[in-house]
Amino acid sequence: MRVYTEDDADPKIVKDDVVAVIGYGSQGRAHALNLHDSGCKVLVGVRPDGPGAKRATEDGLEVATVAEAARQAKLIAVLTPDMTHEQIFKDDIEPNLKDGDALLFAHGFTVLYGRVTPPENVDVIMVAPKGPGGLVRSEYERGRGVPSLFAVHQDATGKAKEKALAYASLIGGASAGVIETTFREETETDLFGEQAVLCGGASELVIAGFETLVEAGYQPEIAYYECLHELKLIVDLFYEGGISRMHDFISETAKYGDFVSGPRVINAETKQRMKEVLKDIQNGSFAHDWIVENQAGKVRYNQMLRADLEHPIEKTGKELRARMSWLKPGANTKEN
Repeated sequence: MRVYTEDDADPKIVKDDVVAVIGYGSQGRAHALNLHDSGCKVLVGVRPDGPGAKRATEDGLEVATVAEAARQAKLIAVLTPDMTHEQIFKDDIEPNLKDGDALLFAHGFTVLYGRVTPPENVDVIMVAPKGPGGLVRSEYERGRGVPSLFAVHQDATGKAKEKALAYASLIGGASAGVIETTFREETETDLFGEQAVLCGGASELVIAGFETLVEAGYQPEIAYYECLHELKLIVDLFYEGGISRMHDFISETAKYGDFVSGPRVINAETKQRMKEVLKDIQNGSFAHDWIVENQAGKVRYNQMLRADLEHPIEKTGKELRARMSWLKPGANTKEN
């Protein structure tokens, strides 16, 4: 595996032309501000009357309609939610693409699953920071960066890879290291991680643990502390130094319980279910279902979301967190 750094990037290949950032949400804002502070000519493409336009203007950036931003730019970074890409591309971006332009995404979903099919005369690349927009911005402001992935889906100019590395450098990613991947690998591993471990797996594990204790007669507040609240402590240790760091900081009793009981909960059957999740991602079933769900108005999605938000663990957690002073806005600022 090769890790690309600042030494492998030539920012001028991107800085010499206008860069359009389409969307001004978490990633869009971070990318636009980092690009601007790196000396790029940035044009933010947003709805003129939307909150993104207002915030970008307040941040000192130039704004335009999506169509105008695409028309002026040589590199167009599409950073709106996945399900908006198809319509935005069809209505505003595709009619304004020119020979040799570069179309950049932060996630490969819409290209991999054919929701967007760029013309053959443009580069199609991806730069995907491995962190939320807020972290991408704050690390850049500290003179550092967030590790990133990059990929080339289509190289019309012979310089697509150079453009991706330049962009990664300009948003700070190259200072932390950039790894080459493909649109397929990034998309499938990202979806699997979200579904099986980070979001779906973690939340279901927490809820199942909470329910098991409450159904056995234990107080919901105690169950909340043990199954959700303290999870952050363990995840922080994982994040800082992997499983070995967790073992360095937990008791021997906790370690023994880990060894003998962890495999009873997460076992061969669990792994088989994970393989089924991965198969649905790889064969396109998940993408198809999610696209159809959006087209149908997200009725089932909203029902499942409501069930999560109305679960007893949410009521218990809200009451307990209200007493945690360190979670209140501004509690961790220097003034406090």
